[in-house]
Amino acid sequence: MSASTVPGTRPASLRGALAAEWTKLFSVRTTWWTALAGLLLMAASAGQLAIYAANDNTNDDPLDDRGIVTVGSVMIDSIELTQYAVLALGLLAITAEFTSGTIRTTLQCNPSRGRVLLAKALVAGAVTAALGLLLGGVGALVAWPVLGEWGSAPAAGTIGDVVAVAIYLALIGVLALGLGAALRSAVLTLVVLFATLMIVPLSLQEPDITVLNRIADAFPGVAGGHFLAGDTEPYPPAVGLLLLAAWAGAALLLGRAALRRRDA
Repeated sequence: MSASTVPGTRPASLRGALAAEWTKLFSVRTTWWTALAGLLLMAASAGQLAIYAANDNTNDDPLDDRGIVTVGSVMIDSIELTQYAVLALGLLAITAEFTSGTIRTTLQCNPSRGRVLLAKALVAGAVTAALGLLLGGVGALVAWPVLGEWGSAPAAGTIGDVVAVAIYLALIGVLALGLGAALRSAVLTLVVLFATLMIVPLSLQEPDITVLNRIADAFPGVAGGHFLAGDTEPYPPAVGLLLLAAWAGAALLLGRAALRRRDA
């Protein structure tokens, strides 16, 4: 008999589910290790890319000169690698429960699969957004002194880039969570994410055929990249954001369907 049907008890509320998911996420070491890994990856990537940008302007080949670059652009380029630490945080928020079997306890306490997944998504999205703000700030702080005279850090633009990174990582984290709920395996989910975010789009773009490029532009990683870069082609940044949000929403729906169809 589920907790919601026991006489004298009330069905678990979304507020209670949120509190439970928040406690679970921050009570495991994995959350802290993935956050630390993300910070280290961001610092290392931003520093390396800033060195490359400065060297391009100071070497003997004038064809390499890039001129002044913004710290925001370096920070955004650093996300390509750093995002995988955030993906790990999102997918482990649910796959770890399948591995340990604690998902049974979660669903006994809160039998509504949809409510459980929604609570996990809201918590994971909020945490990855906050982590994204921190990662963006670290990337900017590392890149600025390394770029030196070849760097620019306009306040409004840099803050906007940091916020964009936070939004992107929040949606990517929710995408990972939804796929994790559907696939139930951390390794399989990571493989599918890697293929979806990078391998398949790159394979489509490689022949440089217009129709294949347009298909690649609809994939979440490419759409998110257009959003972060503020591109106007092949579509405005807002469209890239909407495409990424649609992928995250579709992944949640897929995860909810899998949770409802299969026993924990």
